Amino acid sequence: MKYRLSFALVGAALLGLNAAPAAAQTYPTKNVTVIVPYPAGGSVDGVARILAQRLTDTMGHSFIVENRAGGFGGIVGANYVAKAAPDGYTIMLTASIHVVTPFLQKAVPYDVVKDFTPISLVASGPLLVSTTPKVPANTLKEFFDLVRKNPDKYTFATSSFGSAGHLAIELLKRDAGVNTLVIPYKGANPALTDLMGGDIQPMADPMLSSLPLAKAGNIKALAVTSLKRVAIAPEIPTVAESGMTGFEFSSWYGLWGPKNLPPEIVTRLQAEITKMAQQPDVKARFETLGFEAIGSTPEYFAKYISDEMSRYDKIIKDANIKAE
Repeated sequence: MKYRLSFALVGAALLGLNAAPAAAQTYPTKNVTVIVPYPAGGSVDGVARILAQRLTDTMGHSFIVENRAGGFGGIVGANYVAKAAPDGYTIMLTASIHVVTPFLQKAVPYDVVKDFTPISLVASGPLLVSTTPKVPANTLKEFFDLVRKNPDKYTFATSSFGSAGHLAIELLKRDAGVNTLVIPYKGANPALTDLMGGDIQPMADPMLSSLPLAKAGNIKALAVTSLKRVAIAPEIPTVAESGMTGFEFSSWYGLWGPKNLPPEIVTRLQAEITKMAQQPDVKARFETLGFEAIGSTPEYFAKYISDEMSRYDKIIKDANIKAE
C-alpha cells in the first residue's frame, strides 16, 4: 500500500492613490458583484462571504458573491473580471493560485498583473500537513524517516495541480531531501474520501475542511506550515519544530478589480477592508477557518504579489514542474 502526504489548507502598476473624497463617499450607488472563480463551499468562497457580508453591512449596498468556477486556477472567473468595466461593480476575491497560473499554464487569456488592480490582501493561513492514521508516524520527522527508508512505498498528493498545497509539497520535498511522486486530485473532497479510507494522503482546502477531520481522528495531523503554532490547534507542531528551521508557507486571499479601477474606489474598498480586519468578531470568524484577517494597502498588496510570484517561480523551476 502506498501512502501519500497531504497538505490541507488550514507588483502591479497602480494609478496614483490621491483619493477624491467626494467620489469615494458616493461609491457604491448600487449592488456590487464579488466574483469567486471557484465553487461554493470551499475556502475561497468562505473568505469571500465573510468579506461580502461585512461590506454589505458598512457600505450601504449589497455585495453579492457570484461563483464562476472553471479552468485551471479559476481562469473562467478571473477572465470575466479582467474583461469587466473598471467601475467597481465587478470585483474578484481569489486565492494565491491566481498568480501561479502563468507559470503552469501555456495559454492564459489575461495578464495576472497588468489586467487587474490589486485592492487589498484579505486573509492568510497556514497549511496542515496530514496523513492517513494507518501510517506509523506521529510527527513529520518520523514520516520523512519512513519515506527515506522505503521511498517506493510513498507518494505525495495534492487536491489540485499548482495550488498552494502543491507548491508547499514541492518545497517540503526539497528541504527534506526526498524525491517522491506528487499525484494531483481534482478537488479536495475525493482526496479526503480516499484519505479517510486509509488508502492515500491527499491535500484538502486550508484547515477549514481538514482540521475537523484531524480532531475527530479520521486523519492524522503532523504539522502546520506557519512559523508559530495556530490558536485553533495549539497541539499541532510547526514544520520548523519538526527539524526544518525557518520553514513557512501559507495560502493567501486577496481582492482585485479590473485594470484601471479608479483610485478613489480602490481607496474606499481598502479602507473598509482594513476596518473589517480589525473587528474582533471578524477576526474570530476568520480564525475558525484557520486564517488571519488582513487589511493591507494596495501598494503593499502589489509588492506582496510580486514577491510571492518570484518565490513561486523558483519553487516551480527547482521542482521542474512543467506547464500543462
